[in-house]
Amino acid sequence: LHTIPNKQFTTIMTKEGNEKKGAKVFKNKCSLCHTIEAGGSQKIGPNLHGFWGREAGKAEGYPYYTNALKRSGIIWEDDELFGYVRDPKKHLKGTEMFYVGIEKPQMRKDLIAYLKSSCAA
Repeated sequence: LHTIPNKQFTTIMTKEGNEKKGAKVFKNKCSLCHTIEAGGSQKIGPNLHGFWGREAGKAEGYPYYTNALKRSGIIWEDDELFGYVRDPKKHLKGTEMFYVGIEKPQMRKDLIAYLKSSCAA
């Protein structure tokens, strides 16, 4: 957390993320509910292929988004995902994603590096 007079912001550097470690994080924490390959199946959660840079709640063919997510205006990029995967329910009130989150910042950076490279449209 960086502090500037009267402002606080978080700097996320995904270049510090390790894609190989991120693949393990995805497998252990995300793959039960999500797939990432093009044309992959929808599970409990949507397929994540092409989600990077897309507005939340807009994946074609996934009907179970909450109104909170559909109306959020969130664009899936570094900072947004960094906060969301830490604690989805705190990050976005009204989301129903059943997931406790990833507390460790480095694990989140690794996951983000993996998702950026693996989920590009």
